[in-house]
Amino acid sequence: MEPYEYASYDGLGLSELIRSGEAGVAEVETAARRALEWADSRLNGLTMPVFGTALAHSGHGPFTGVPFLIKDHGPVAEGVPFSVGSRALRAMTADHDTDLMKRFRAAGLATLGVTTVPEMVVDFVTESDRYGVTRNPWDPDRSAGGSSGGAAALVAAGAVPLAHASDGAGSIRIPASCCGLVGLKPSRGRVTSGPDMGEPMFGMAYEFALTRTVRDAAHLLDAVHGPAVGDKYTAPPPARPYASEVGADPGTLRVAVTTAAWSGVPVDPEVAAATVAAGTVLEKMGHLVEEGAPAVDWQDTLRAMQAQRVAIASTVLLAPREPDPDLLEISTRHLLQDAKETSALGLILGFHAQNRVTRSVSAFFTGCDLLVTPTLAWPPVTHGTFRYDADDHPTLEERLARIFEYGPFTMVFNVSGHPAISLPLGWSGSGLPIGVQLVAGHGREDLLLRVAARLEEAVPWRDRLPRIWAGHA
Repeated sequence: MEPYEYASYDGLGLSELIRSGEAGVAEVETAARRALEWADSRLNGLTMPVFGTALAHSGHGPFTGVPFLIKDHGPVAEGVPFSVGSRALRAMTADHDTDLMKRFRAAGLATLGVTTVPEMVVDFVTESDRYGVTRNPWDPDRSAGGSSGGAAALVAAGAVPLAHASDGAGSIRIPASCCGLVGLKPSRGRVTSGPDMGEPMFGMAYEFALTRTVRDAAHLLDAVHGPAVGDKYTAPPPARPYASEVGADPGTLRVAVTTAAWSGVPVDPEVAAATVAAGTVLEKMGHLVEEGAPAVDWQDTLRAMQAQRVAIASTVLLAPREPDPDLLEISTRHLLQDAKETSALGLILGFHAQNRVTRSVSAFFTGCDLLVTPTLAWPPVTHGTFRYDADDHPTLEERLARIFEYGPFTMVFNVSGHPAISLPLGWSGSGLPIGVQLVAGHGREDLLLRVAARLEEAVPWRDRLPRIWAGHA
């Protein structure tokens, strides 16, 4: 199996080859290793060389033998080093699996490496002093997004069909938009963060994966959803397997479409056009589509994020080894200082703001089934757009304001806890992916997957080949 042939399969496709005997686990893994080496040499999506041996996994799961990668966002898999993208955090190795990692293993996924992130996973691009720039397979001069940028670049390149990702402000959906992938952020409480975390980032961060197809997202969610021992709360259980939603009739839905950011920042015309076009496709399917959006106070979203920043900083300050401040990037030093200066009252005000945003978004979904927005305000940016020279000293607020000009649509649903998915439904004139975000009521991943599968049929994307494979027909 040649790497470019291997790259044409999604996770279930590879699993079917293995189960049928058309390809062996060793053959698939060999092709994956070659594809990973090829892609990483061009995109810089791995934190270290490919593992000599895949991490142990079940021989009976739905993705048995399917190559997989985990994200460098903290301790994930026993025995695997992590740095959260920072030069200041050294020689740290996970001493146990997270509950989610145990489920990845049980699903049969063969983990072969760790993917790059920005320092402390707090950026919408993946550029760090430790790992350098992670490039987009559709255009290496463009960003793969962040913070799950390494995962997105390598999945989009076909080096693996799916990869672990996490989302604190858009870090699954934004790389999905940049790289032309399916990026599902589950509902609050759908996927466990145990045993080390109860409410990561005060319930505003989520873990799942990036995939190339909707069916892979559905089957993987079946494999990993549900509470673990000691979880504080959980999302309502699905009525049936998520895989059953792929191909199911969603009925006639009330759909709202908006291209206006709650912050008021302008949206690129090509991005707006892709979002409107998605609404038109849904209308042709028979859904009731009109303009609309939740009445969200953007300042409340930012206030809630203040609480989230304290949570991020605490993971650094409570690390097993105290980080060397001289090795931290300027934005991380500002983040730590901001967290230290936040009072208990300021933190509580952030929680109250989170409640107001959650109530507003939830009220909207009492009269609407589905919301359609852009994922990002612009197509993928060039490298260095959000980097600063050593002589620059932007405040944390200035840096965040710039980042949220680019990504004003995702954070609201981290705050509110609603499920959201980015789909590659548009393409810029220069051939770059444009993601469109779908959002549903809390616990309604079933509805998102049902509609996403219909859109995948109507506006297919999986046969598009990134430029990295040019010349490998």
